[in-house]
Amino acid sequence: MLIYFVSMSIFSNNIRFLRDKRDLSQQFVANDLAISRVRYSKYENGVSEPPIELLIKISKYFHVSIDLLVSVDIRKYPVEDMLKLPDNRIVLPVAVDDLGNDTIEIIPQKASMGYLEGYSDVGYIESLQRIALPFLTNGKYRAFPADGDSMPPFRDGSYIVGKYVEGIDELKPGKTYIFITLNDGITYKRFKEKKGNTICVSADNSFYEPYDIPFEEIVEIWQYASGIFPEDFEPGDYDNYNFKEMFRELKQDIKQLDKKVSGRRKSK
Repeated sequence: MLIYFVSMSIFSNNIRFLRDKRDLSQQFVANDLAISRVRYSKYENGVSEPPIELLIKISKYFHVSIDLLVSVDIRKYPVEDMLKLPDNRIVLPVAVDDLGNDTIEIIPQKASMGYLEGYSDVGYIESLQRIALPFLTNGKYRAFPADGDSMPPFRDGSYIVGKYVEGIDELKPGKTYIFITLNDGITYKRFKEKKGNTICVSADNSFYEPYDIPFEEIVEIWQYASGIFPEDFEPGDYDNYNFKEMFRELKQDIKQLDKKVSGRRKSK
């Protein structure tokens, strides 16, 4: 079973704000949406949720994407700027069990790159395997496969469980996140700082240098919540990274050599 991750308090405040901004009455908007005023007022008061068909209709009526309507308090930001946001996704599909309890979708190791194409596809999300972790509540969680050695102790075969983050302003320096980006796909990094229209991230493996990710390349952000490790995992065992450490030291030596060579050229 699939539902949509909707914050009704944000949604109700947003449509009330948009209606007031246009100086329209509830009756006027209800007439345009072909529903009763009483029904519309329940949406503004957060008493009930609109079905997806009506949610799409409301989105088109106010010319604001569903993603913004249900996840961003647009009273805090200029509506005109938000309408220009690139690659504005429609909704975040969420899988639940037969009792309506939230479940954690597992993105398969071999098909992780397909997530970029299927993250907003209801059929794709519904087809994923799911697990339940009772200690993870109050939010939407998803499990992503670890790949490579840029973030020890996670390695191939591990899964990183992340909690959905609604906006870049919620990122906290020093915390780790799964960033879904147009260029890199699924990447697990530590957030350092926001710089203009980019964010700076880094890997805990010092072999890799920090780098910037432009806002427009970010598709989703999930904050680290838990880890699922393979059976042979041993905490604190970093022997697999000695080879990379050797290359890191070699890289530093090359940099120092380049500085010396550059210094000699300038002195001539």
